[in-house]
Amino acid sequence: MSDTLPDSLIPYDEIVQEALRAVVGRVLGEVQQSGGLPGGHHFYITFKTQAAGVDIPRSLVERFPDEMTIVLQNKFWDLKVGPKAFEVSLTFNQVASHLVIPFAAISAFVDPAVNFALQFQVQDYGDEPQLHEAAENDGPVVMAEDGSNVVTVDFGKKK
Repeated sequence: MSDTLPDSLIPYDEIVQEALRAVVGRVLGEVQQSGGLPGGHHFYITFKTQAAGVDIPRSLVERFPDEMTIVLQNKFWDLKVGPKAFEVSLTFNQVASHLVIPFAAISAFVDPAVNFALQFQVQDYGDEPQLHEAAENDGPVVMAEDGSNVVTVDFGKKK
């Protein structure tokens, strides 16, 4: 009897990742509809800066060549949520910037107000996220607490 599991012909890991990214889209869509964040909610969204479909200012790509984190709290506008991506305008060092971020490029979504977090695998990059400097877009910086309520999905897909 073998201890190894057969390769699945059903891409469960991709299906689950897509479903969890839909959570991010739905939350951002509700913020767009309501015109702002309810209560003390705020979001940290980490994404791969050079993933397909990402459109951010060149200066940000140069500063964050792999990954960056943005904060949606007080100073953001023009939030538009589509089926595959979202757009938002933020300021970085007092300079307004418009960002287009596909949901497939997101590697983490955190709402520290309620200690909620999702982590994702991003295709075409290594499995382990690399350490990176925070984007420091204009707004307060609050770190997630103990990591409870973090959902990480890694099915150990063979490559």
